[in-house]
Amino acid sequence: MTAQQYDTAGAPSRTRAGANARGWVVFAAVMMLVLGGLDALWGLAAVLNNEVVVVGGHGVIVADISTWGWINLILGVVLVLTGVGLLAEVEAARWAAIFLIAFGAVLQLVWFPAAPLWTLLIVALSVVLVYQLTVNWGD
Repeated sequence: MTAQQYDTAGAPSRTRAGANARGWVVFAAVMMLVLGGLDALWGLAAVLNNEVVVVGGHGVIVADISTWGWINLILGVVLVLTGVGLLAEVEAARWAAIFLIAFGAVLQLVWFPAAPLWTLLIVALSVVLVYQLTVNWGD
């Protein structure tokens, strides 16, 4: 059982668990705003400078990355809008955030051979965020 807290008027106030749940939603929203903004900037840079020369171990590769830039730009805008929706407490934004975070965690597994610690960190953070967004749904 949890103890109910009361304000000075005698009405029940927000419990500590409810405040923690709200804090996790705000954290998820801010992370989505930051990452979405960075994705959008990366995508915009790729669209504006779409002829890139990549120097690798096997020589020089000239590739057009405008499609990847558009994908990042659109994904960044979707992440920013979802973060704003989470801050505004829109239920559809919570569903979208759960989907986007879970999908992003699965996509991170591609980078496991190159950056295993980073991948584990992102997947663990994604699991925590999805858990926190779902466990206190009614709060």
